[in-house]
Amino acid sequence: MKNLEKSVLIIAIAIGSMAFTTPVKKSINPEKSSIDWKGEKVLGTHTGTISLQEGHLEMDANGITGGKFIVDMNTITVTDLEGGSKGKLEGHLKSDDFFGVKNYPTASLVINSAKKTDYGYDVSANITIKGITEPISFVLSEHEDGTMTTKLVIDRTKFDVRYGSGSFFDNLGDKTISDDFKLDVKLAF
Repeated sequence: MKNLEKSVLIIAIAIGSMAFTTPVKKSINPEKSSIDWKGEKVLGTHTGTISLQEGHLEMDANGITGGKFIVDMNTITVTDLEGGSKGKLEGHLKSDDFFGVKNYPTASLVINSAKKTDYGYDVSANITIKGITEPISFVLSEHEDGTMTTKLVIDRTKFDVRYGSGSFFDNLGDKTISDDFKLDVKLAF
């Protein structure tokens, strides 16, 4: 009987140890997560939202080891305009001039590595927009309510989104649109 008890104890310890070393997936709640975007031009800014379709973090006892997030590009909305102007800009952003959502309905971010810090994580990842993948680094902050947030600045021209870019077109004047757009991301689990 003592051998059986020892065997059960050893198995329990082994299983318990595996729980701390085996990476687990921590899935996001897309309805509670959010992405707010901001694009700037010479004479002002536009703001809006876009939805996460799905995503997860891969974690072990030491923190984040990886992850993947998919954005539904068809959900691009404009929040600073109303009526026809809102619909016109949303349609333009979804067109081939910008994100070409008919051919590229999703964008993705894949975490390659994450280093735990006092404020959260320093993350290195690959982001794919319009089928083009580029590296990106950012800070992912943890909050007491269990959410995580980050702010990303993305150079759209690296993803063949060149419409209105002063880096590629001359004489745009006050029609020039900044190459960078900003994302304010909240991940809820």
